[in-house]
Amino acid sequence: MGIGLLGFQTTIANSVTLSGTGVHSGAEVAITFHPAEADSGIVFQRMDGDRAISEFRAVSSHVGNTDLCTVLGFSPATSIATIEHVMAAIYALSLDNLLIEVHGAEMPIMDGSSAPFIEAIEQTGLKALAVKRRYIRILKPVRIESSSSWSEFTPYDGMRFEVAIDFDCPLIGRQDWKGDLTPSVFKTELSRARTFGFMRDVERMWAAGRGLGSSLENSVVISDDDTVINVEGLRYKDEFVRHKTLDAVGDLALAGMPFIGCYRSYRGGHKMNANALKALMSDPTAYEIVETATRRQRAAQREGMAVNAP
Repeated sequence: MGIGLLGFQTTIANSVTLSGTGVHSGAEVAITFHPAEADSGIVFQRMDGDRAISEFRAVSSHVGNTDLCTVLGFSPATSIATIEHVMAAIYALSLDNLLIEVHGAEMPIMDGSSAPFIEAIEQTGLKALAVKRRYIRILKPVRIESSSSWSEFTPYDGMRFEVAIDFDCPLIGRQDWKGDLTPSVFKTELSRARTFGFMRDVERMWAAGRGLGSSLENSVVISDDDTVINVEGLRYKDEFVRHKTLDAVGDLALAGMPFIGCYRSYRGGHKMNANALKALMSDPTAYEIVETATRRQRAAQREGMAVNAP
C-alpha cells in the first residue's frame, strides 16, 4: 500500500486536560495538551505548580529507562514516564506539534490503552499549519538482535508494523499482528488494546515500587492458572499482541517524525524498540528526510521528478 506524501503539519485546535492514576507511582496525575507552533515537535513539560521543572522534546535522544515503560529523561526528580500510550495516539492521528504539561512524574494510565487519548484529541479537533510535514524514509534494512529477540526496519512504500510475540503461557503463546498504520486502522484494531501482566509478578513489582497504580480497571491480569481475571474478558481475541504493537507505535514516534517503511519485531518490547530506533538514527545511510509535496510539486512528480528533500 503506497503512502502519498501529502499534507501539512498539524496541532490541536484547543487545549484539553485529562487526569487519572499513574500506573507505577499510584499517584494522581493531570496532563494538559496545548496547541503548538509549526516545527515545535511534541514537547513534554513536567510541572511543579505553575513552574516547569523539566522539558523534553519527544525524540529518541531523550529516552532514559525502558525497563517497564518508556521514560523521557535520566533523573527520577525530573523525568516523565509511561509516555508510550500517549505517543501512540499522537503518532496515529498524525499530530506533529504539541505541548504537554504534566502535573506528576508519569502519564495517567487511564484504562491501560490509547483510546482515552484518541477520544480527547478528536474532541478538541486538529488544526493544519502552513508548514509541510516531513518524513523519515527507510532506505535499507537496519536490524538488531538480543538473545532470541530481534527488531528491524526495512524499506516499504507505506507505514507498516509487523509485530510477533511468543510467551510461555498457553493463554498467549505465539501471536502476530501485521498491518499498514492509518488513523482508522489504529482506532479500530489497536487503540483499545490494554497493557497486561501476570499475577505472579505483582508482589515483585510492588516490592520494587512499581505497578502501584495497576488494577483490573487499567490492566489485563493473567492468573497463575493462565486465565484472564478481568470479569469482562479480552477486548480482542489477540489483545496481547495488539497492545505490544500499540507500544511499538508509541516508541517509534520518538523518531520525531513519521517514518515510511516497515518495522518488524519478534519478542520485542520498549527496550528493543528504543534500541532499534537508535540504530536506525545512528546510520545516516539508512534513511533520508523527505517533505510533503505541494500541488505543483505533486504534478511534477507524476511526470518523473523525485520528492524534494529539505
